[in-house]
Order: sequence, then structure tokens, then C-alpha cells
Amino acid sequence: MIVEADDVLPVRSTEDVVRVRQEVRSRTAAVGFSLVDQTKLITAASEIARNTVIYGGGGTLRLQILQNTTRRGVRLIFEDKGPGIPDIERALTDGYTSGSGLGLGLGGARRLSNEFDIASKPGEGTTITLARWKR
Repeated sequence: MIVEADDVLPVRSTEDVVRVRQEVRSRTAAVGFSLVDQTKLITAASEIARNTVIYGGGGTLRLQILQNTTRRGVRLIFEDKGPGIPDIERALTDGYTSGSGLGLGLGGARRLSNEFDIASKPGEGTTITLARWKR
């Protein structure tokens, strides 16, 4: 796997969430994603970026353009040093929320991605990695 681009963006405010959406749109377009696939990854990125700000107290996004022998993709790695997620399976259940949302963010982001992973330790923070590949 070759990482063609690897940029780190701050995710600390609602303005940063907007910037994340713009950057993901730009990268998915550059890779040649269809409009539907662009929208899927932008939506997933927006949900995770908002969670990073609201629940994680802010963090970073590592945005990567990937190339392997047969395809290209975009990987997003969100990281925060917030309180962590004590029960990841429960947090991925539609309808569960630890705040005032609808409880669809994490599960929805997982469904919109080709690859999805959460690593979290209570008191230490959370890393959420998602990727989408061009068809």
C-alpha cells in the first residue's frame, strides 16, 4: 500500500468540521470518486468530525490518499484525547447516544465506509479510522 498524500488537520471547532468536509470533498474528487461515493465519505467524515469536537474535546484528522496495485482510496484517521468510549459495541448501536443526538453517527459512518475501525480507552481518547475505495 502506498500513501500518496498524508495531511493532518485540526478538528477543534465547528469551523474545522466545515473544513474537514471541504478537504474530504477535494480529495475524493481528485481520486475520481463518483458523486455518490464522495457524498458517502463526506457524510461519514462530518459525523466523526462532529463527534471529535463534541465528545472528544477536539483532536486531529489525518487524511490520506491511498494506492495499491489495483485501486485508489481515501483513508481518514480521527484522533482525540477525550474521555474515550467505554462500550464501543453499544456506541455503534443505532439509537444509542451519550448526548442529545439521534444516535446514528457512529453506526451510520460505519455503513458509509468500506473500512471502519474504532480504538478507544476510557480516559485516554479515541481513534476512528475509516476508508473508502474508488470502484
